[in-house]
Amino acid sequence: MTITYSSYVSQISNIMVVNSSDPNFTTFLPGAIDYAEGRLYRELDLLSVNIVSTAVNTSSGVRTITLSTAQGTFLVVDRVNVLTTGATQRSALYPVAPEYLDAVYGGTASSNTGTPIVFARTNDTQIQFGPIPDQVYPVEVVGTIRPVPLSSGNSSTWLTQNVPELMIAATMIFAAGYMRDFGAQSDNPQMAQSWESQYQALVKSANVDELRKKYEGAAWSANQPSPIATPPRV
Repeated sequence: MTITYSSYVSQISNIMVVNSSDPNFTTFLPGAIDYAEGRLYRELDLLSVNIVSTAVNTSSGVRTITLSTAQGTFLVVDRVNVLTTGATQRSALYPVAPEYLDAVYGGTASSNTGTPIVFARTNDTQIQFGPIPDQVYPVEVVGTIRPVPLSSGNSSTWLTQNVPELMIAATMIFAAGYMRDFGAQSDNPQMAQSWESQYQALVKSANVDELRKKYEGAAWSANQPSPIATPPRV
């Protein structure tokens, strides 16, 4: 079963026994979505948030490119390739520290220019190359973004379509604070802990699926972990 923004709001307000039109609930909701999505995207490392961007080219004599935000803002850059031989040959670059680039390719002499072989991410928006590009090269960047959050204008996300139960559980952990049920003196001090326990059980099983997708399951395979097969098949 999947949920949409509308059904998500209905389910949360129903569990909390709060009118969805209550101004306080309306104020609470964006923060709850941020909390739930933030935890899930960080803890699951979803394959669905990986993108391939080919929107940027190098410039001759310029060692820096600005990462494209057309598909979202890059959080993590996993791989960088430059396309050579008329953009038909993919050359993988090796990640290095910015200090290495400055030490080895810091000058502007022609000996420091050529087809890039290494790269460093120097801030949230830019990548530097070494050697400094000697011509225009198409660049392929593979990495992780943060998708557009769930909202009235974005009625569904990968999370609501594939792990709606996790989205609800994560939201209710945040909701326990809104309902003043975090502390020992509150009406229901077990509420936050109960939802946290439910969340941990669900996220553990969801993480198994993500690891299988990336062939990081048992014995680096796509297989479901078996409680019987010990040690794992190689």
